[in-house]
Amino acid sequence: MTWSFLLTTLIVVASPGTGVLYTLAVALTRGSRASIAAAFGCTLGIVPQMLAAMLGLAAILHTSAVAFAALKWCGVVYLLYMAGQALREHGALAVNTEVEPRSSGRVIVTAILINILNPKLSIFFLAFLPQFIAVDEDHPLTRMVELSGVFMAMTFAVFALYGLFAASVRDRVVTRPKVMAWLRRSFAAGFAVLGAKLAFAER
Repeated sequence: MTWSFLLTTLIVVASPGTGVLYTLAVALTRGSRASIAAAFGCTLGIVPQMLAAMLGLAAILHTSAVAFAALKWCGVVYLLYMAGQALREHGALAVNTEVEPRSSGRVIVTAILINILNPKLSIFFLAFLPQFIAVDEDHPLTRMVELSGVFMAMTFAVFALYGLFAASVRDRVVTRPKVMAWLRRSFAAGFAVLGAKLAFAER
């Protein structure tokens, strides 16, 4: 494990994206427990992408325009759906003072879908991890699993910190309807922008 890998991973993980945006939104609307669930779901969503890279499915996405476009547009539609939900007072990002036990499960599923429907993530694994695997590595697959595990651990830690920080100021936010309305519009705009960015993404 090299410092360059850890530093690069930290920069990639901490950079604002759909996972960070969703974790922050959940933290502000549902609290700290749900924010941890969101961070956990975003981390779990990495597993299919990691497996895709290992099995060569990422290479198919990279070379097949049809496969990439199909997954990409599913992701775009889902992000636009999240934008619409964010705008609604009683939508997915509605403020819950008493979170139901099942809601954490829904948060995790949503977070997983956000990452699964992002074809750029699997291609990222295909292009990113091999750079840190030596050409003469005896067990490259094992090494890739190790690096992926570190990437996932760092993802959970960083997202959880984002979520807990946002949850810590939640009480100051949810008591102000105008601030909540502004936040809903901001999160909706954020999901819409990320959806548009994905729509114009190329292999």
